This record gives sequence, C-alpha cells and structure tokens, in this order.
Amino acid sequence: MKISGATALVTGANRGIGRHLAAQLVERGAKVYATARRPESIDLDGVETLALDITDPNAVAAAAEAAGDVDLLVNNAGIGGGPLLGDLDAVRATLDVNFWGTLSVTRAFAPVLARNGGGAVVNIASSASWFVFPGSSAYAVSKSALWSMGNALRQELAGQGTQVTSVHLGAADTDMMKGYDVAKMDPSDVARLTLDGVEAEVFEVVADEFTEMVKASLSKDPREFEAQFQRFLNA
Repeated sequence: MKISGATALVTGANRGIGRHLAAQLVERGAKVYATARRPESIDLDGVETLALDITDPNAVAAAAEAAGDVDLLVNNAGIGGGPLLGDLDAVRATLDVNFWGTLSVTRAFAPVLARNGGGAVVNIASSASWFVFPGSSAYAVSKSALWSMGNALRQELAGQGTQVTSVHLGAADTDMMKGYDVAKMDPSDVARLTLDGVEAEVFEVVADEFTEMVKASLSKDPREFEAQFQRFLNA
C-alpha cells in the first residue's frame, strides 16, 4: 500500500522502534496517531497522540472509536520476558501484552480497516519468533505466537483486502536491549525497512543477517543452529 496519504496508528510510539516508525510515517506523508499508555511521553511533531494501553479492552475500544479513519495499523507495543519456569505472573504479563494485547487491538481495528478499503496491519515481531535467547523464554514464546498470529490473520483478513506484514529483527539499540552486549541495529533502519516492506506488500521483513541465519536454520538440525549461536555469542 502507499504510505503517502494513508492514516496510520502506531502502538508504543513514545520510544524505540515505535517512535521512529511514527516519525518516518509523518515524513512519508501519512497522518499518524501515535499512542502510548502515557501519551504525554510522546515528543513527536506532526502526530495526533492517543492514550492506549493495549491490555485494557476499554482503552482499545476507545482508540478504535477515536481513530476511525485508520487504514494502516502498526502493532509495535511490546515488553520483554524471562524464564518460563520463573515468576508465572511475569510470564502471563508478557503474553498479555505481546500476544493478547496485539490481538485485541487488531480485532478492534479490523472493521475499521475494512470500512476504509482494507489497508494493512504490521506486527513488529522478532528473530526470537524462531529461537530462544537465554533468559528470555517468555519473550520468545510470545513472539513465536505473534508470528503465527500474523500468518493466521493474513488468511482471515484477505477477504477484506487487508495485507499483513510481520517484521523480524535480531536486536535494535533501544531501551529493551540495554545491558545486552550484542550487535544492535539502529531503530531508524528497522523503521525504514518496515515501511519499505509495507509499500512493497511483502509478507515478512527480515531486517538483518542474524535473523536471516536464524530463519534459514529452521529447516536444519537444531543442533547446528545452537553451535552457530554459540559462535555468535562468543564473537
């Protein structure tokens, strides 16, 4: 779809990749609703801010009512998550945001997109959709579910002409990745590749070489990937 002239809503637009997505959407000629749990934390010019906690059904419904002209939904909001055998409430919280919250927003906006000609949905997933980084099991499970959700929604929304794009990357230089000593993408590059993918109507954006390697490993013996991953960690 063409971004110039589109009307987009970005969740989690107050920082990181979401902030860059909202800014670049404006630069490309879109009207932008930039949302966050605390909209006062959004410091972007040229956007309309909305309060949106994606785990709150009332807030989701209010956002869909307020932004009835949206034809591009960017599901960016997400949180990290630790071991599955750790605090179960923390595991649930990760799934509540990354899976259930994203699904809730998409369900609310699906009829909005239909009324506005179909448009597109973008889900910011991860290379962790396809592997588990040590200590982040709940995050990986949630992003794997998000990837599968995108594939399912692509089928379910096809009849109304809505394209669905999943975005996968290794690590970006954001607050979520502070403290991790790994190669990190500039979040502005992630945003650019994402929006290029939307305009090209691709199913998946694979943003970096590491993620390409992870995806390619899925058809091989998983022990081969583990060996490659250890070399990556020790590089």
